Amino acid sequence: MKRVVPAIIILISLSVMGILYTQVQWIQSAMQVRQEQYNRSLEIALRNIRTGIWDRFLEEQAYLDLLASEQQKQQALARIFTAQTLAPETVQRIIYKSLHESGIHEEFEFAVINVYGFPIVASSGFDSTLAPQSIQLSLQPELYMPDVAGEAKETLYLYLNHPSIYSGRLGLMILAAAVLVLVVLAAFTLIIRTLIQQRKLSEIKSDFMNNMTHEFKTPLATISLAADALTNKKVIGNEDQIRYYSHMILEENKRMNKQIETILQAAKLEQNEIQLDLVSIDAHVVIRKVADTLALRIDERGGGLMLRLNAEKPVIVADEVHFSNIIFNLIDNAIKYSRNDVPVLVEVETKSAAKILMIRIRDNGIGMSKETVRRVFEKFYRAHTGNIHNVKGFGLGLSYVKGMMDAHGGRIRVESTLGKGSLFVLTFPLAQDVY
Repeated sequence: MKRVVPAIIILISLSVMGILYTQVQWIQSAMQVRQEQYNRSLEIALRNIRTGIWDRFLEEQAYLDLLASEQQKQQALARIFTAQTLAPETVQRIIYKSLHESGIHEEFEFAVINVYGFPIVASSGFDSTLAPQSIQLSLQPELYMPDVAGEAKETLYLYLNHPSIYSGRLGLMILAAAVLVLVVLAAFTLIIRTLIQQRKLSEIKSDFMNNMTHEFKTPLATISLAADALTNKKVIGNEDQIRYYSHMILEENKRMNKQIETILQAAKLEQNEIQLDLVSIDAHVVIRKVADTLALRIDERGGGLMLRLNAEKPVIVADEVHFSNIIFNLIDNAIKYSRNDVPVLVEVETKSAAKILMIRIRDNGIGMSKETVRRVFEKFYRAHTGNIHNVKGFGLGLSYVKGMMDAHGGRIRVESTLGKGSLFVLTFPLAQDVY
């Protein structure tokens, strides 16, 4: 599994990069072809515009109809042509028709500028700021002779408003290609995420099986040794020895039952099968009971458990058994993950504000890394300390705490610094009918 997942990720990454490269190349090629088509269409349109303006000028010069040949008309056009005789609406119609016949449908503005830089014919929306962005088209006839006195060079400035090469079918194709790329990337991300999750689940499963084997193997070995001792002739006749080994078997059996109950509770919690017996309880009373239960263990470590129960309103609606388990698990974890070089110090503080009861449980233990803080409430997750877990358990305690907090409508958050301890902050809704 460790080798297969990276190989799959690499292969999929290469495939996705190949698809992306192909799509980008295709889009660039399509854009280039479209740009060339657009340029050719614009070139044809400009020729038609110029020809249309010339033809319209000749139509307005009625006397030129008397000339016998087309060549004579062109010679006359070269001598007397000026766009100044044409109305702006006429020039606009010629430009509009030529552009649309070439498949160009953008809005436009225009102006005909003479050799002195003055506009002699222009659309209403054209101003000097559009000139640098405009297409320039000379309107002088082919037989134009600049050395003839009185003639002036005229240039058409044509401004196209945001000409687009992405409209129409090409735009739809580019959009489809972009959507396809996004779909491929989404699928790739989902596959990678699933593979990573499966890998984590496999590691969690293996870790859980190892922990469970260890947790059950130790009491079973103890029970086996005690049972063998009870069959010993020296022990059979000794009532104290029988009582000692019987007590040992009973305690180890309770320990195994407790581990099994922990696993069953986790399964019920996941399937939402836990039924809460919600009643109004005084949180201070429950906290004191749990503290009394764990006080001996803390005393054995040379530490102390300080209770700062300052909440003026400590009554909440909760299941007393599960609420006490929440407090027990958090204090128990503080003891388990304490430092060996300093006495264990656990502080439980309560405050009430508005409609909530806040419980703060602080310790001076080994603390947690940012990664552990992020994942500490995940089922089966256990932080590593070195190459082995130096604390027994299944990694279900804090997962159970989080599930129970959610079931009670409460919230829990954790703050921790590696090597300096942790702080768990719990908030419960107050029992409003009590106050």
